[in-house]
Amino acid sequence: MTEAVCPIDGCFQAAVEPWTMKIAYYMPFKPPDHLNPSGDLVTGRELQEFLAGQNHRLDLVSSLRSRWVYWKPHHLIRHRSEARRVCRALRLEPADLWLTYHTYYKAPDLLGPVCTTKLRLPYVIFQAIYSTKRRRSVKTLPGFILNRKAQRSAQMVFANKKKDEKNLRRLLPGTRVRYIAPGLQPAQFPFDSRKRQEVRAQWRAADKQVVLSTAMLRPGVKTEGISQVIKSCAELHRLGHKLLLVVIGDGRTRPQLEEEARRNLGSSCLFLGRIERAELYHYYSAADLFAFPGIEESLGMVYLEAQSTGLPVAAYGDWGASEAVINGQTGLLTPASRPEEFTASIRQLLNNPELRTTMGEEATQHILRHHDLHKNYALLSAQLEEIVRSQISGPF
Repeated sequence: MTEAVCPIDGCFQAAVEPWTMKIAYYMPFKPPDHLNPSGDLVTGRELQEFLAGQNHRLDLVSSLRSRWVYWKPHHLIRHRSEARRVCRALRLEPADLWLTYHTYYKAPDLLGPVCTTKLRLPYVIFQAIYSTKRRRSVKTLPGFILNRKAQRSAQMVFANKKKDEKNLRRLLPGTRVRYIAPGLQPAQFPFDSRKRQEVRAQWRAADKQVVLSTAMLRPGVKTEGISQVIKSCAELHRLGHKLLLVVIGDGRTRPQLEEEARRNLGSSCLFLGRIERAELYHYYSAADLFAFPGIEESLGMVYLEAQSTGLPVAAYGDWGASEAVINGQTGLLTPASRPEEFTASIRQLLNNPELRTTMGEEATQHILRHHDLHKNYALLSAQLEEIVRSQISGPF
């Protein structure tokens, strides 16, 4: 450890040497190379990439998924065997810390608690979700119990939603719960005026206002959300609004949604299918506002992406959008019980270009201030290093 001059009043402080940790990394719900895209998968990959970029060594200890594993007895046997394999591997090449990304009732971490107990490794969870309502159903009770066991085993849990932080503090001492705001890399989602012109020309949208929505088009709440956007835009279209609804995403329910859009919007709707994430900013830049209800959405990376490019957001305020969008400043959030208010919020944004501009500018600044991945994950990295240092200096 060396001494360095503190910039304040010439004081002296100890400069901490760069620290390299070896981290055993695990994603029980989906491994990083999983082919089906999702916001959680993006977050898990970006967390892995960020920590590796801080000169830490991350080894993916297992690709075994635990989704609904408690209803698949043969998979439970596989998990026991996998735990033994991982323990053997970590005895040969020890790690400083075990980091699990995203454990919840559908995909509880069954490996981390076993392996870290046997190897006396610090066990940390990032994006821990604890929901007591899952103990009320026979279908989800086993997952609730296994997830709670994993979280109680952790030396530290990090939540990236305020609601989860609050719930976790009911389960664990406050010293073992931390909040790290969700983030993205703003440089990957800039507003691009040239791309705006190019894409709008392709859409023949010079005289139209573009409403953008994006989701995985699978059965359930994602499809319900896109269907609501179609209904809202169809109502506004009938009232004379010259709009174009653009939907990004693909999946099993795309044909039925396209048919619904054709019946209600005619040629005023485009389905683009799946777009590579590196190109998404082209389409955000070409839009005038972003609309997606986010029914039962845990967070919704799309809200961060849209705001980064300067789009105001229309969404429901009951779920994850409220963690990312400031109602009245960067978007308009309405109750899920009143879909007509969601339609009204889209209409309000369409009718008021000045409001769209003001909210869009504030949205970009909001992302830079509060949801910059590099700033937020730097705090996480520092706390992981502190855990490892304390482990070296004494038992945890």
